[in-house]
Amino acid sequence: MVTAEVAVALPVMLLLLGVGLGGISVAQAQVQAQDAAREAARAAARGDSEMVSAAVRSLGPGAELQLSRSAGIVSARVTLACHPLSNVLPSITLVASAVAADEPEIAP
Repeated sequence: MVTAEVAVALPVMLLLLGVGLGGISVAQAQVQAQDAAREAARAAARGDSEMVSAAVRSLGPGAELQLSRSAGIVSARVTLACHPLSNVLPSITLVASAVAADEPEIAP
């Protein structure tokens, strides 16, 4: 009797575990994308193009960065395709954005 119940419940428990792990991986990727957008906006505001590209490279291949400047504000938008549970589930597109005040250059 107990064996039949376990045989029915085990696939459901494994499915729930997989969904939970997929959710955690998506949340982690979103936090990384937000951090990269913040770092890219701050680096662009300082005029450090090397740090801007390093922030996006840290996300791996497939990450895209869009920078814009308007009225002393630098905006960064990072788009990242996330594959929860490897390639079992379809990819999810994550978007993160950040802004920073444009810093004036200091003359030497």
